[in-house]
Amino acid sequence: MEQLLAELRAVAEPTRLRILGVLATADLTVSELTQVLGQSQPRVSRHLKLLCDAGLLSRFQEGTWVFYRLSDDGPGAALVQSVLAQLPGDDARLHRDAERLEAVRLTRAEAAAEYFKENAARWDRIRSLYVPESAVEQAMLDAVENCRHEDLLDIGTGTGRILQVFGDHIRRGLGIDLSREMLAVARANLEKRNLRHCQVRQGDVYNLAVPQGAMDVVTIHHVLHFLDDPASAIREAARALRRGGRLLIIDFAPHQLEFLRSEYAHRRLGFSDDEVCAWCEQAGLEDLRVEHLRAEGKSAKENLTVTLWVGTQNQNASSYYPLEVA
Repeated sequence: MEQLLAELRAVAEPTRLRILGVLATADLTVSELTQVLGQSQPRVSRHLKLLCDAGLLSRFQEGTWVFYRLSDDGPGAALVQSVLAQLPGDDARLHRDAERLEAVRLTRAEAAAEYFKENAARWDRIRSLYVPESAVEQAMLDAVENCRHEDLLDIGTGTGRILQVFGDHIRRGLGIDLSREMLAVARANLEKRNLRHCQVRQGDVYNLAVPQGAMDVVTIHHVLHFLDDPASAIREAARALRRGGRLLIIDFAPHQLEFLRSEYAHRRLGFSDDEVCAWCEQAGLEDLRVEHLRAEGKSAKENLTVTLWVGTQNQNASSYYPLEVA
């Protein structure tokens, strides 16, 4: 009863109702909310604290920034959705908030687009060396087709592409990345696709702020070759999986393209099947499978083989078998 009363008191105020309305469409910082609401930062912060204390909002830190989002779980989440459904569509304040929010989102999108433009040529050069991304993405979707995949975690999410690929197939998605610039790109992409059930946060691949056994699927897409300690990253990813959950690792097979190390900061020039499977087994994963995707019409010197390793949490099988795909 006390919790319900706290939730009702929290929403029963005009500014807090407006905050819930704008956060229904975007994750925002305090400074962005002050722009939308036209109020001072101390006042907005007080309202945010009340909403967080009532369990209606969640907050997460990204460097010196703190983002706010509607709570995904618990009775407070259901109450917020009920309240949002009753907000009047003809309210002048809500319309003004929506206009200011669109300006904030446009500023975000422009900054993200500029960063992407500066780096797109570099990414395109690497992508030209291997099988089309559409083939890799389809292989990933196929890998979880016959298992539960409601909750997905994408480690090293970058532009948020994997969240977009799985967006229509999952209940909730979370992307983790260390780069604030990449997170800005990812947020813009998710907002463009209206994937409100997906979110991104700044985080460490070796110490994920995710409860043990919280995820059905964890993906590590073209991330291992940047890491000092891939085995530790795999152990941490496996920790986040539920019983029967699947880890999908996508990276390159061993190659000799030294320019990827000198020009693109790749620490490792690919991984062998045995190497990654050994790390997965050490992390407690079983029923290991390996799939190789090779581009056609390229010489060995200019061709990268993409490998998909799939491991399952707490299953009986302990061997893996390669599935060769041209």
